[in-house]
Amino acid sequence: MLKDVAKKILPVSIQQILRRIINQTNEQRTGLYLARLRKKAWGQKSGAIMRCSNYTVRITDGPNFYIQYKDEFIRRIYHFEAIRPDPLIIDGGSNIGMSILYFKHVYPGARIIGFEPDPAIFYILKENVTRNGLTDVTLVNAGLGEETGTISFIPDESAGGRFAKGEGSVTVQVKQLSDYIGEPVDFLKLNIEGEELAVLQEAEASGRLRNVRELVLEYHGWANGEQRLGEILNLLDRQGFRYLIHDFDAETCGASKPPFRLTPQTTWFCLVYARRLDASPSFSKQ
Repeated sequence: MLKDVAKKILPVSIQQILRRIINQTNEQRTGLYLARLRKKAWGQKSGAIMRCSNYTVRITDGPNFYIQYKDEFIRRIYHFEAIRPDPLIIDGGSNIGMSILYFKHVYPGARIIGFEPDPAIFYILKENVTRNGLTDVTLVNAGLGEETGTISFIPDESAGGRFAKGEGSVTVQVKQLSDYIGEPVDFLKLNIEGEELAVLQEAEASGRLRNVRELVLEYHGWANGEQRLGEILNLLDRQGFRYLIHDFDAETCGASKPPFRLTPQTTWFCLVYARRLDASPSFSKQ
């Protein structure tokens, strides 16, 4: 009897050990690759051209390019399994277009609507989309917000511009998400520097958030800011989404790693992935 048990258990154990060794080896290779890329990218000047998979990209700065490439192309934080060859993707906070490039890399037939409020970065975004010959991509020089109109925006010439008044602020356009989700949306990405809750609340009030099948949003826990993650999760729950939470790796968000040292100055980030388990049958049209 023990032999029979051993025969059943041993192969599984060996498979698990081999799988663990392979995963560790792959992670070591990835780490070495990223270390080389980090060294190469970190010293790049604003406006430099960098290679990204099969694409070429004009960047704002080396650190921003490296972090986005690592998180989006290597860690695949915006990956989803499409159920049709031409998924409709809403990309809130497109920045220089790294997420759009990733979506097109995985799903060449994807239809994408990208939003970027910063006028200077929007210019780079348009160049990167054109430079790489991307089709079925609509770019909107506006941010997503609670109300359609205009608002003050403080750019940072990288990836952290925010709706706020202050030195160097400019006026930018704001659009409501509900105007763009009147049909089934396969994937919604929101990296909008703290406006996530307001945008989701507007979409919920319109009754159209249920048209979204899957989403990933980046929650921004600003120092001394309101804590809104609980409200976001409750909203997703009542809208029929199941969710997972991930806090990035230590390189992107070291503040959330133990030993914890929470202070009034602590800023941290996390990803919320959510998927509707009762998606409309219209999503499955091929």
